[in-house]
Amino acid sequence: MPTPATVRVEASRGYDVQIGPGLLSSLGQSIRRLVPNAARAVLVYDSALPVSLVRDARTSLAHAAFSVEQALLQADESLKSLDALAPLLSTLASHKLERTEPVIALGGGIIGDLAGFAAAIYRRGVPVVQCPTTLLSMVDASVGGKTGANLLLPGGDLKKNLVGAFHQPHAVLADTDTLRSLPARELRGGLAECLKHGMLSAAFNDPDLFSWTLAALPRILALHSETLVELIARNVAVKARVVAGDEREEAPSAQGGRALLNLGHTFGHAIETLPTLSPDNDPAHAPLTHGEAVSLGLHAAAVCAVELGIAPGEFPMRVKNALSAAGLPAAVRGLPSSDHILQLMAHDKKVASGRLRLVLPKGDGTCVVVDDPPRQAVLRAIEAIRLD
Repeated sequence: MPTPATVRVEASRGYDVQIGPGLLSSLGQSIRRLVPNAARAVLVYDSALPVSLVRDARTSLAHAAFSVEQALLQADESLKSLDALAPLLSTLASHKLERTEPVIALGGGIIGDLAGFAAAIYRRGVPVVQCPTTLLSMVDASVGGKTGANLLLPGGDLKKNLVGAFHQPHAVLADTDTLRSLPARELRGGLAECLKHGMLSAAFNDPDLFSWTLAALPRILALHSETLVELIARNVAVKARVVAGDEREEAPSAQGGRALLNLGHTFGHAIETLPTLSPDNDPAHAPLTHGEAVSLGLHAAAVCAVELGIAPGEFPMRVKNALSAAGLPAAVRGLPSSDHILQLMAHDKKVASGRLRLVLPKGDGTCVVVDDPPRQAVLRAIEAIRLD
């Protein structure tokens, strides 16, 4: 069994990310060390998780002398809303959770975002412990303190993560055994965020992450335990270094800062809102997952970077081949007009002063933030991910 890894995140409130198999078996003990005087805890979990996993987490908390209340959520992007937040807040209030008592988020990124948001605003902030159960949430969503919900505007216009708060967790426990319960499609989706980190990691002390990830793909997809621990630890370390330098994403574009983590996401968020798209053109597999949308966004960003002379001409093919090796889409059928997608991108929360901001890769493991990129370059990037 591999030795668990620990990555320190230095933020306004520093915390440890623990990574390894079997960590949930000692969940109660770990949290008790963080909040020694707490009597209660609320376990917020994904309805799709195996019953045994939720039971074991609850049992561990009870053995650590926590009175445990449960709140079940459905991890569906369309349900990640303020409507889902109200009953969760009611659960915290009815359980009389005090300011030193924790909310525990057990599930993927949607659960972590909603539970973290509830913890941020209930009594103006109670502790949250993130226990991610998907690869995507382990390497990205659970780390860095971003919480939030989507906003549905009149006419059905969905705005991803338009409301939220920065609320750093007290700890993150990434139990790699939980990945064995994931559908293969969800595991591959998490690899999109890993490849994203590899495209910017040279500026954050890990220049070989992209090539290492490609070489390790067979072991990752086979759920080789030691490889999973290394994959997650290296990705978390990259994100931790980015967050430490710009916790609230306030750095100017010229510095990049935390905005660099949005590589592929401005394209991806726009595409993710389109409900009929499928990664393999099978309507039964629609809509795209977040990771699949980011995958398309990474390819589009690489093409846009070439159009602007930022990356070498062969770089988009390298990105496309990497995505394909991970089982992720680099292009998709059924996209609406490129003008329409560009309009959706213009509503991204990263837009500043009405100007689009894109993170574009240089092809050497670093990225730049480009304000107000030329329209035609963005349109050609969108066309590059269109199959029809």
